[in-house]
Amino acid sequence: MNKTSTGLRSIVVKYLLLVVVTFIVVQIATNVPALSASKRLETRCGWYVNPTPANAWLFDRHGRWTIGLQGGYQAEGSRPDFTPQQWVETNQHYGYGCACMRVRVNHQTRKILEIKSAYAKPLKACRQDRSLKEPI
Repeated sequence: MNKTSTGLRSIVVKYLLLVVVTFIVVQIATNVPALSASKRLETRCGWYVNPTPANAWLFDRHGRWTIGLQGGYQAEGSRPDFTPQQWVETNQHYGYGCACMRVRVNHQTRKILEIKSAYAKPLKACRQDRSLKEPI
């Protein structure tokens, strides 16, 4: 081999190394939200809002937490069960109620990842909490 081919090979190897390192960095960076997911369970209480099929959020004193999006993301676990007295219908049988949920969340994406347990509370409980605004 001559000096030209050895030099060219060195440039190609360095370029490939740079491509591999860049690929690894991008993979790590795009998985940051998954790394920020909490492994511990939290109890979150507030307005459980289910306005249309498969769309659901929990609004607590810290803001909105996504539970499910139609045609897309859905948290694992069961949703709370509401009696007619605990549920406000806004769209046929869809609507909102007051609930507490034992959940695992991702604080960065504000998604509920897993619902370990959930229970409905009287509407009065959320209406009396000044940190919560009733969905209307």
